Amino acid sequence: MKRKNEQKVTFDTLGRTPVLRELIAKANTHSQAEKAVLATLPPALATGTRFVCCLEGVMTLSAENAGKASQIRFRQHEIMENLRENELFRFVWKLNVKVVPPRFSEKPRAKKAVLSKENARLLEEEAGHTKDKKLREVLEKLASHVRD
Repeated sequence: MKRKNEQKVTFDTLGRTPVLRELIAKANTHSQAEKAVLATLPPALATGTRFVCCLEGVMTLSAENAGKASQIRFRQHEIMENLRENELFRFVWKLNVKVVPPRFSEKPRAKKAVLSKENARLLEEEAGHTKDKKLREVLEKLASHVRD
């Protein structure tokens, strides 16, 4: 039985495991292919576009929205022509584009609308016409929230 510190995978032991070495080589190849593909795309289309795979002459890309996907499809002949100059993509004959929206998007914080002086005046006026005491107090409190 191996000791615990001998079981840990480090960069020294990385080269000894053939499966892991093969996975890292595939990841590096994929990364290089993605860089080459994104370099051939126009800058406006490169952001939000990812290289998925290239199998049997069919290259698959993913775009973050349908608009970018349509623009890539529209320019596919131009893109493939530029890609064929690269050795990796010499035999690409078809381009598939899939829409894959981003998983997480930061939602902007909701901005509170500033109460205008006119709206505050209307609230005070309505409070003066209201017979219900509690509703009148609430309307007057809302009217006091006006900012200059």
